[in-house]
Amino acid sequence: MSDIKKKKAVALEYNLTMPAPKVVASGTGHLAQKIIDTAKGADVKTHYNPALVEELSKIDIGMEIPPGLYEIVAQILVFIDDLDRLEGLKRNG
Repeated sequence: MSDIKKKKAVALEYNLTMPAPKVVASGTGHLAQKIIDTAKGADVKTHYNPALVEELSKIDIGMEIPPGLYEIVAQILVFIDDLDRLEGLKRNG
């Protein structure tokens, strides 16, 4: 089995007005690669976590993540926010 067939990706959407992040895209194989390429092309940060992707891929598109995943997703979002802030400082200073 080729690597592309094994690949999985899930995209989440979240903003402060939402009660919880929701799944906006999910796929395997070529669709997973397209999700990743689209994110990178839009300068959206990606995070590699196979175990989390397994759990998130069980959630229907448009649905919020379950409370059991709040903590790990929140940690990733904080990390990404910190990276964005550091990149902003590098560009502006």
